[in-house]
Amino acid sequence: MEYVLTTESLCKKYGKNKILNDINIKIPKGSIYGLVGKNGAGKTTLMRVITGLQAPSSGTYTLSGVKNTDMKINRVRRRMGALVETPGLYKNLSAYDNIKLQYINLGLTSFDDIPELLKLVALEDAGKKKAGKFSLGMRQRLGVALAMCGNPDILVLDEPINGLDPQGIIEIREMLLNINKQKSTSILISSHILDELSRLATDYAFIDNGRILQTLSAEALARKTSKAAKLVVNDNKAMSRVLDRMGLRYEVASDGSIDVFGDINVSSLVHEADKENVEILKLLENDETLEAYFMNLVGKGGDQE
Repeated sequence: MEYVLTTESLCKKYGKNKILNDINIKIPKGSIYGLVGKNGAGKTTLMRVITGLQAPSSGTYTLSGVKNTDMKINRVRRRMGALVETPGLYKNLSAYDNIKLQYINLGLTSFDDIPELLKLVALEDAGKKKAGKFSLGMRQRLGVALAMCGNPDILVLDEPINGLDPQGIIEIREMLLNINKQKSTSILISSHILDELSRLATDYAFIDNGRILQTLSAEALARKTSKAAKLVVNDNKAMSRVLDRMGLRYEVASDGSIDVFGDINVSSLVHEADKENVEILKLLENDETLEAYFMNLVGKGGDQE
């Protein structure tokens, strides 16, 4: 698998306080990578380090195959777009002119594709309206447009939907999905609105107190949080035959329990198990949200399997 960004034992200290502690993540090329954590968990600091706004105290990161210790990193970092904290806009200029200035700053001499970029962020009808009169959602979309100038390989977004109303959140979500699909741009996005993040992300990293608790794909997370029943039985092999015969999807966990996914008719399950002389010792139903999963993970210190 090709990765657009990796970190190796990345740390950041302020005095004696270690804000990032041994961060190891790998962001697959073309993914939407969700960084999940509470306020103060280290999300913004991590983004500031990998975008070059701050230097790591120790450890390294690799961007598009180039380590941060390599002299080439500044050139490669031009292939990264970022919106960390609030967008820096010229409030007395239109969306078009804000983007034009960013093009000039990047040394781009042709402005022909600015209309396409405005359309990508749903600001094609903003006209000559000054950015200072934009709604919060429009300002956020313009901030993303500025980060997209030069068609970067990876887009780094720190809480881009924070403070938006439901309509604004939907607009940002659709915009990011379009950017990822149409431009094949990898996206690293943090958010505390976990339900919304679950509609976007293809991969996740859970962070708390500066440590990565767990990394996993959206598919793996869906298996963990989907409607399921956890079974403890006296004979796993026989129970597997029962579940196969019933056409149910299941996994045998490392602790010997069996996770069965989807809607389950408990009476039928017990009846079929009895045919194989399987005794169901415990049955626990689970239908967990991303938020509940994260809070449970934090409580266990990242030990969930």
